[in-house]
Amino acid sequence: MSTFILVAGGLLVLIGVGLLALVFLKSNQVNLTEKTDDKPEWMHAMPPEETVKATLADNEGVTLYDHDEGEKLAAPFAEQIEDVLRAKAAEDQYLKSFDIDFATAPDGSLEIWVNGTRYEGMANLPDERLKDTLLQVVKEWNSRK
Repeated sequence: MSTFILVAGGLLVLIGVGLLALVFLKSNQVNLTEKTDDKPEWMHAMPPEETVKATLADNEGVTLYDHDEGEKLAAPFAEQIEDVLRAKAAEDQYLKSFDIDFATAPDGSLEIWVNGTRYEGMANLPDERLKDTLLQVVKEWNSRK
């Protein structure tokens, strides 16, 4: 009887591992070049031009967002908005004075890091011009989708 339990338990473990491996393999087979209903909406379009330029400049090819070493990581859409904001800041002497980085907080909310200080949401940003520019960038990003 104990041999049967060991064999049955081992068989169940093998089946579980096999199913887990199958799920993992299937999850990596998303075709980003064709529009289908099985992808989230944000994956149906090309990333913003600013993201494409940033990833190509880093020799990463075209990816959904640009993530540089040492940078905090946020959700892909937030990283794309950050890419657009950084492109605008590169053209504006005033905005260049801000080191901006988006991150995802442990609770899933957006953190905006400005010059090393964490802010929870746009309303808490320390500079009105930065806040206005970020609102403009979010509207731009939304209109592209």
